[in-house]
Amino acid sequence: MLLQQLINGIALGSTYALIALGYTMVYGIIALINFAHGEIFMAGAFVGLFMVTILKLNIFVAMAGAMVFCMVMGVVIEQIAYRPLRKSSRLSALISAIGVSIFLSTLALMVFGADAKGYPDNAFPVRQIKLFGAEISTLQLLIIGVSAALMLGLEFIVQKTKTGKAMRATSEDYNTAALMGINVNRIISFTFALGSALAAAGGVLVGLLFNAVSFNMGLMAGLKAFSAAVLGGIGSIPGAMLGGLLLGVAEVFGVAAGFSSYRDAIAFAILVLVLLVKPTGLLGQKIQKKV
Repeated sequence: MLLQQLINGIALGSTYALIALGYTMVYGIIALINFAHGEIFMAGAFVGLFMVTILKLNIFVAMAGAMVFCMVMGVVIEQIAYRPLRKSSRLSALISAIGVSIFLSTLALMVFGADAKGYPDNAFPVRQIKLFGAEISTLQLLIIGVSAALMLGLEFIVQKTKTGKAMRATSEDYNTAALMGINVNRIISFTFALGSALAAAGGVLVGLLFNAVSFNMGLMAGLKAFSAAVLGGIGSIPGAMLGGLLLGVAEVFGVAAGFSSYRDAIAFAILVLVLLVKPTGLLGQKIQKKV
């Protein structure tokens, strides 16, 4: 039973981590809290659903299509809603992010309606596997496997590629990176695209896990993922991964302990407790002011 709950928590936490990575990367580069990120997650879930139900595509092809769509969407949002305000006050950018979030959720409501939609049963064959006395579903293994592969891929890009080196340089000092010849606008757009792709994959996986895709699904998932990013240390990629996994496991064990009515509050309670002890998060460091 304990192992089964742990696997449930890791699967859920993996989706939180995918979304949290988008928050933490954008903050690490330009110190912006992209509150529209939850709606990109929602858009990815709907695009994946459309490709599976209408275009009859394989779930993996649908996930890849959703990731590409949301990459473009993330870049467009950055260029239209955030780039013109980059030298303005933080409050201006924050209001713009909230406005984009409301616009996207309202647009989804108008297009898809208020009722939740579900993936077809044949979208992914779900079977139960016995492991050390615990029943684990192939869907949970899919979520953990895909999330792990994407997070490892992200770590490779950031640590081992030329673009990743430019991302780290921009995160360290925006102005100095520009003086050294780095195209910071391209790097920022790439960061938005990368984070949006991960959020889209998370949206498809969550849609499969709960068999529900709705216009407002990005709100709570986005808040929890943001909490995961802050818990791990905003701006820290390993921190976002750790924070997401911890929140997912804590939420599942909290529900199993009989606190199902408070499942959405568990993440925020843990966040407050950790920040009281370590204000920068578990793996976070003080980030210099971006200009």
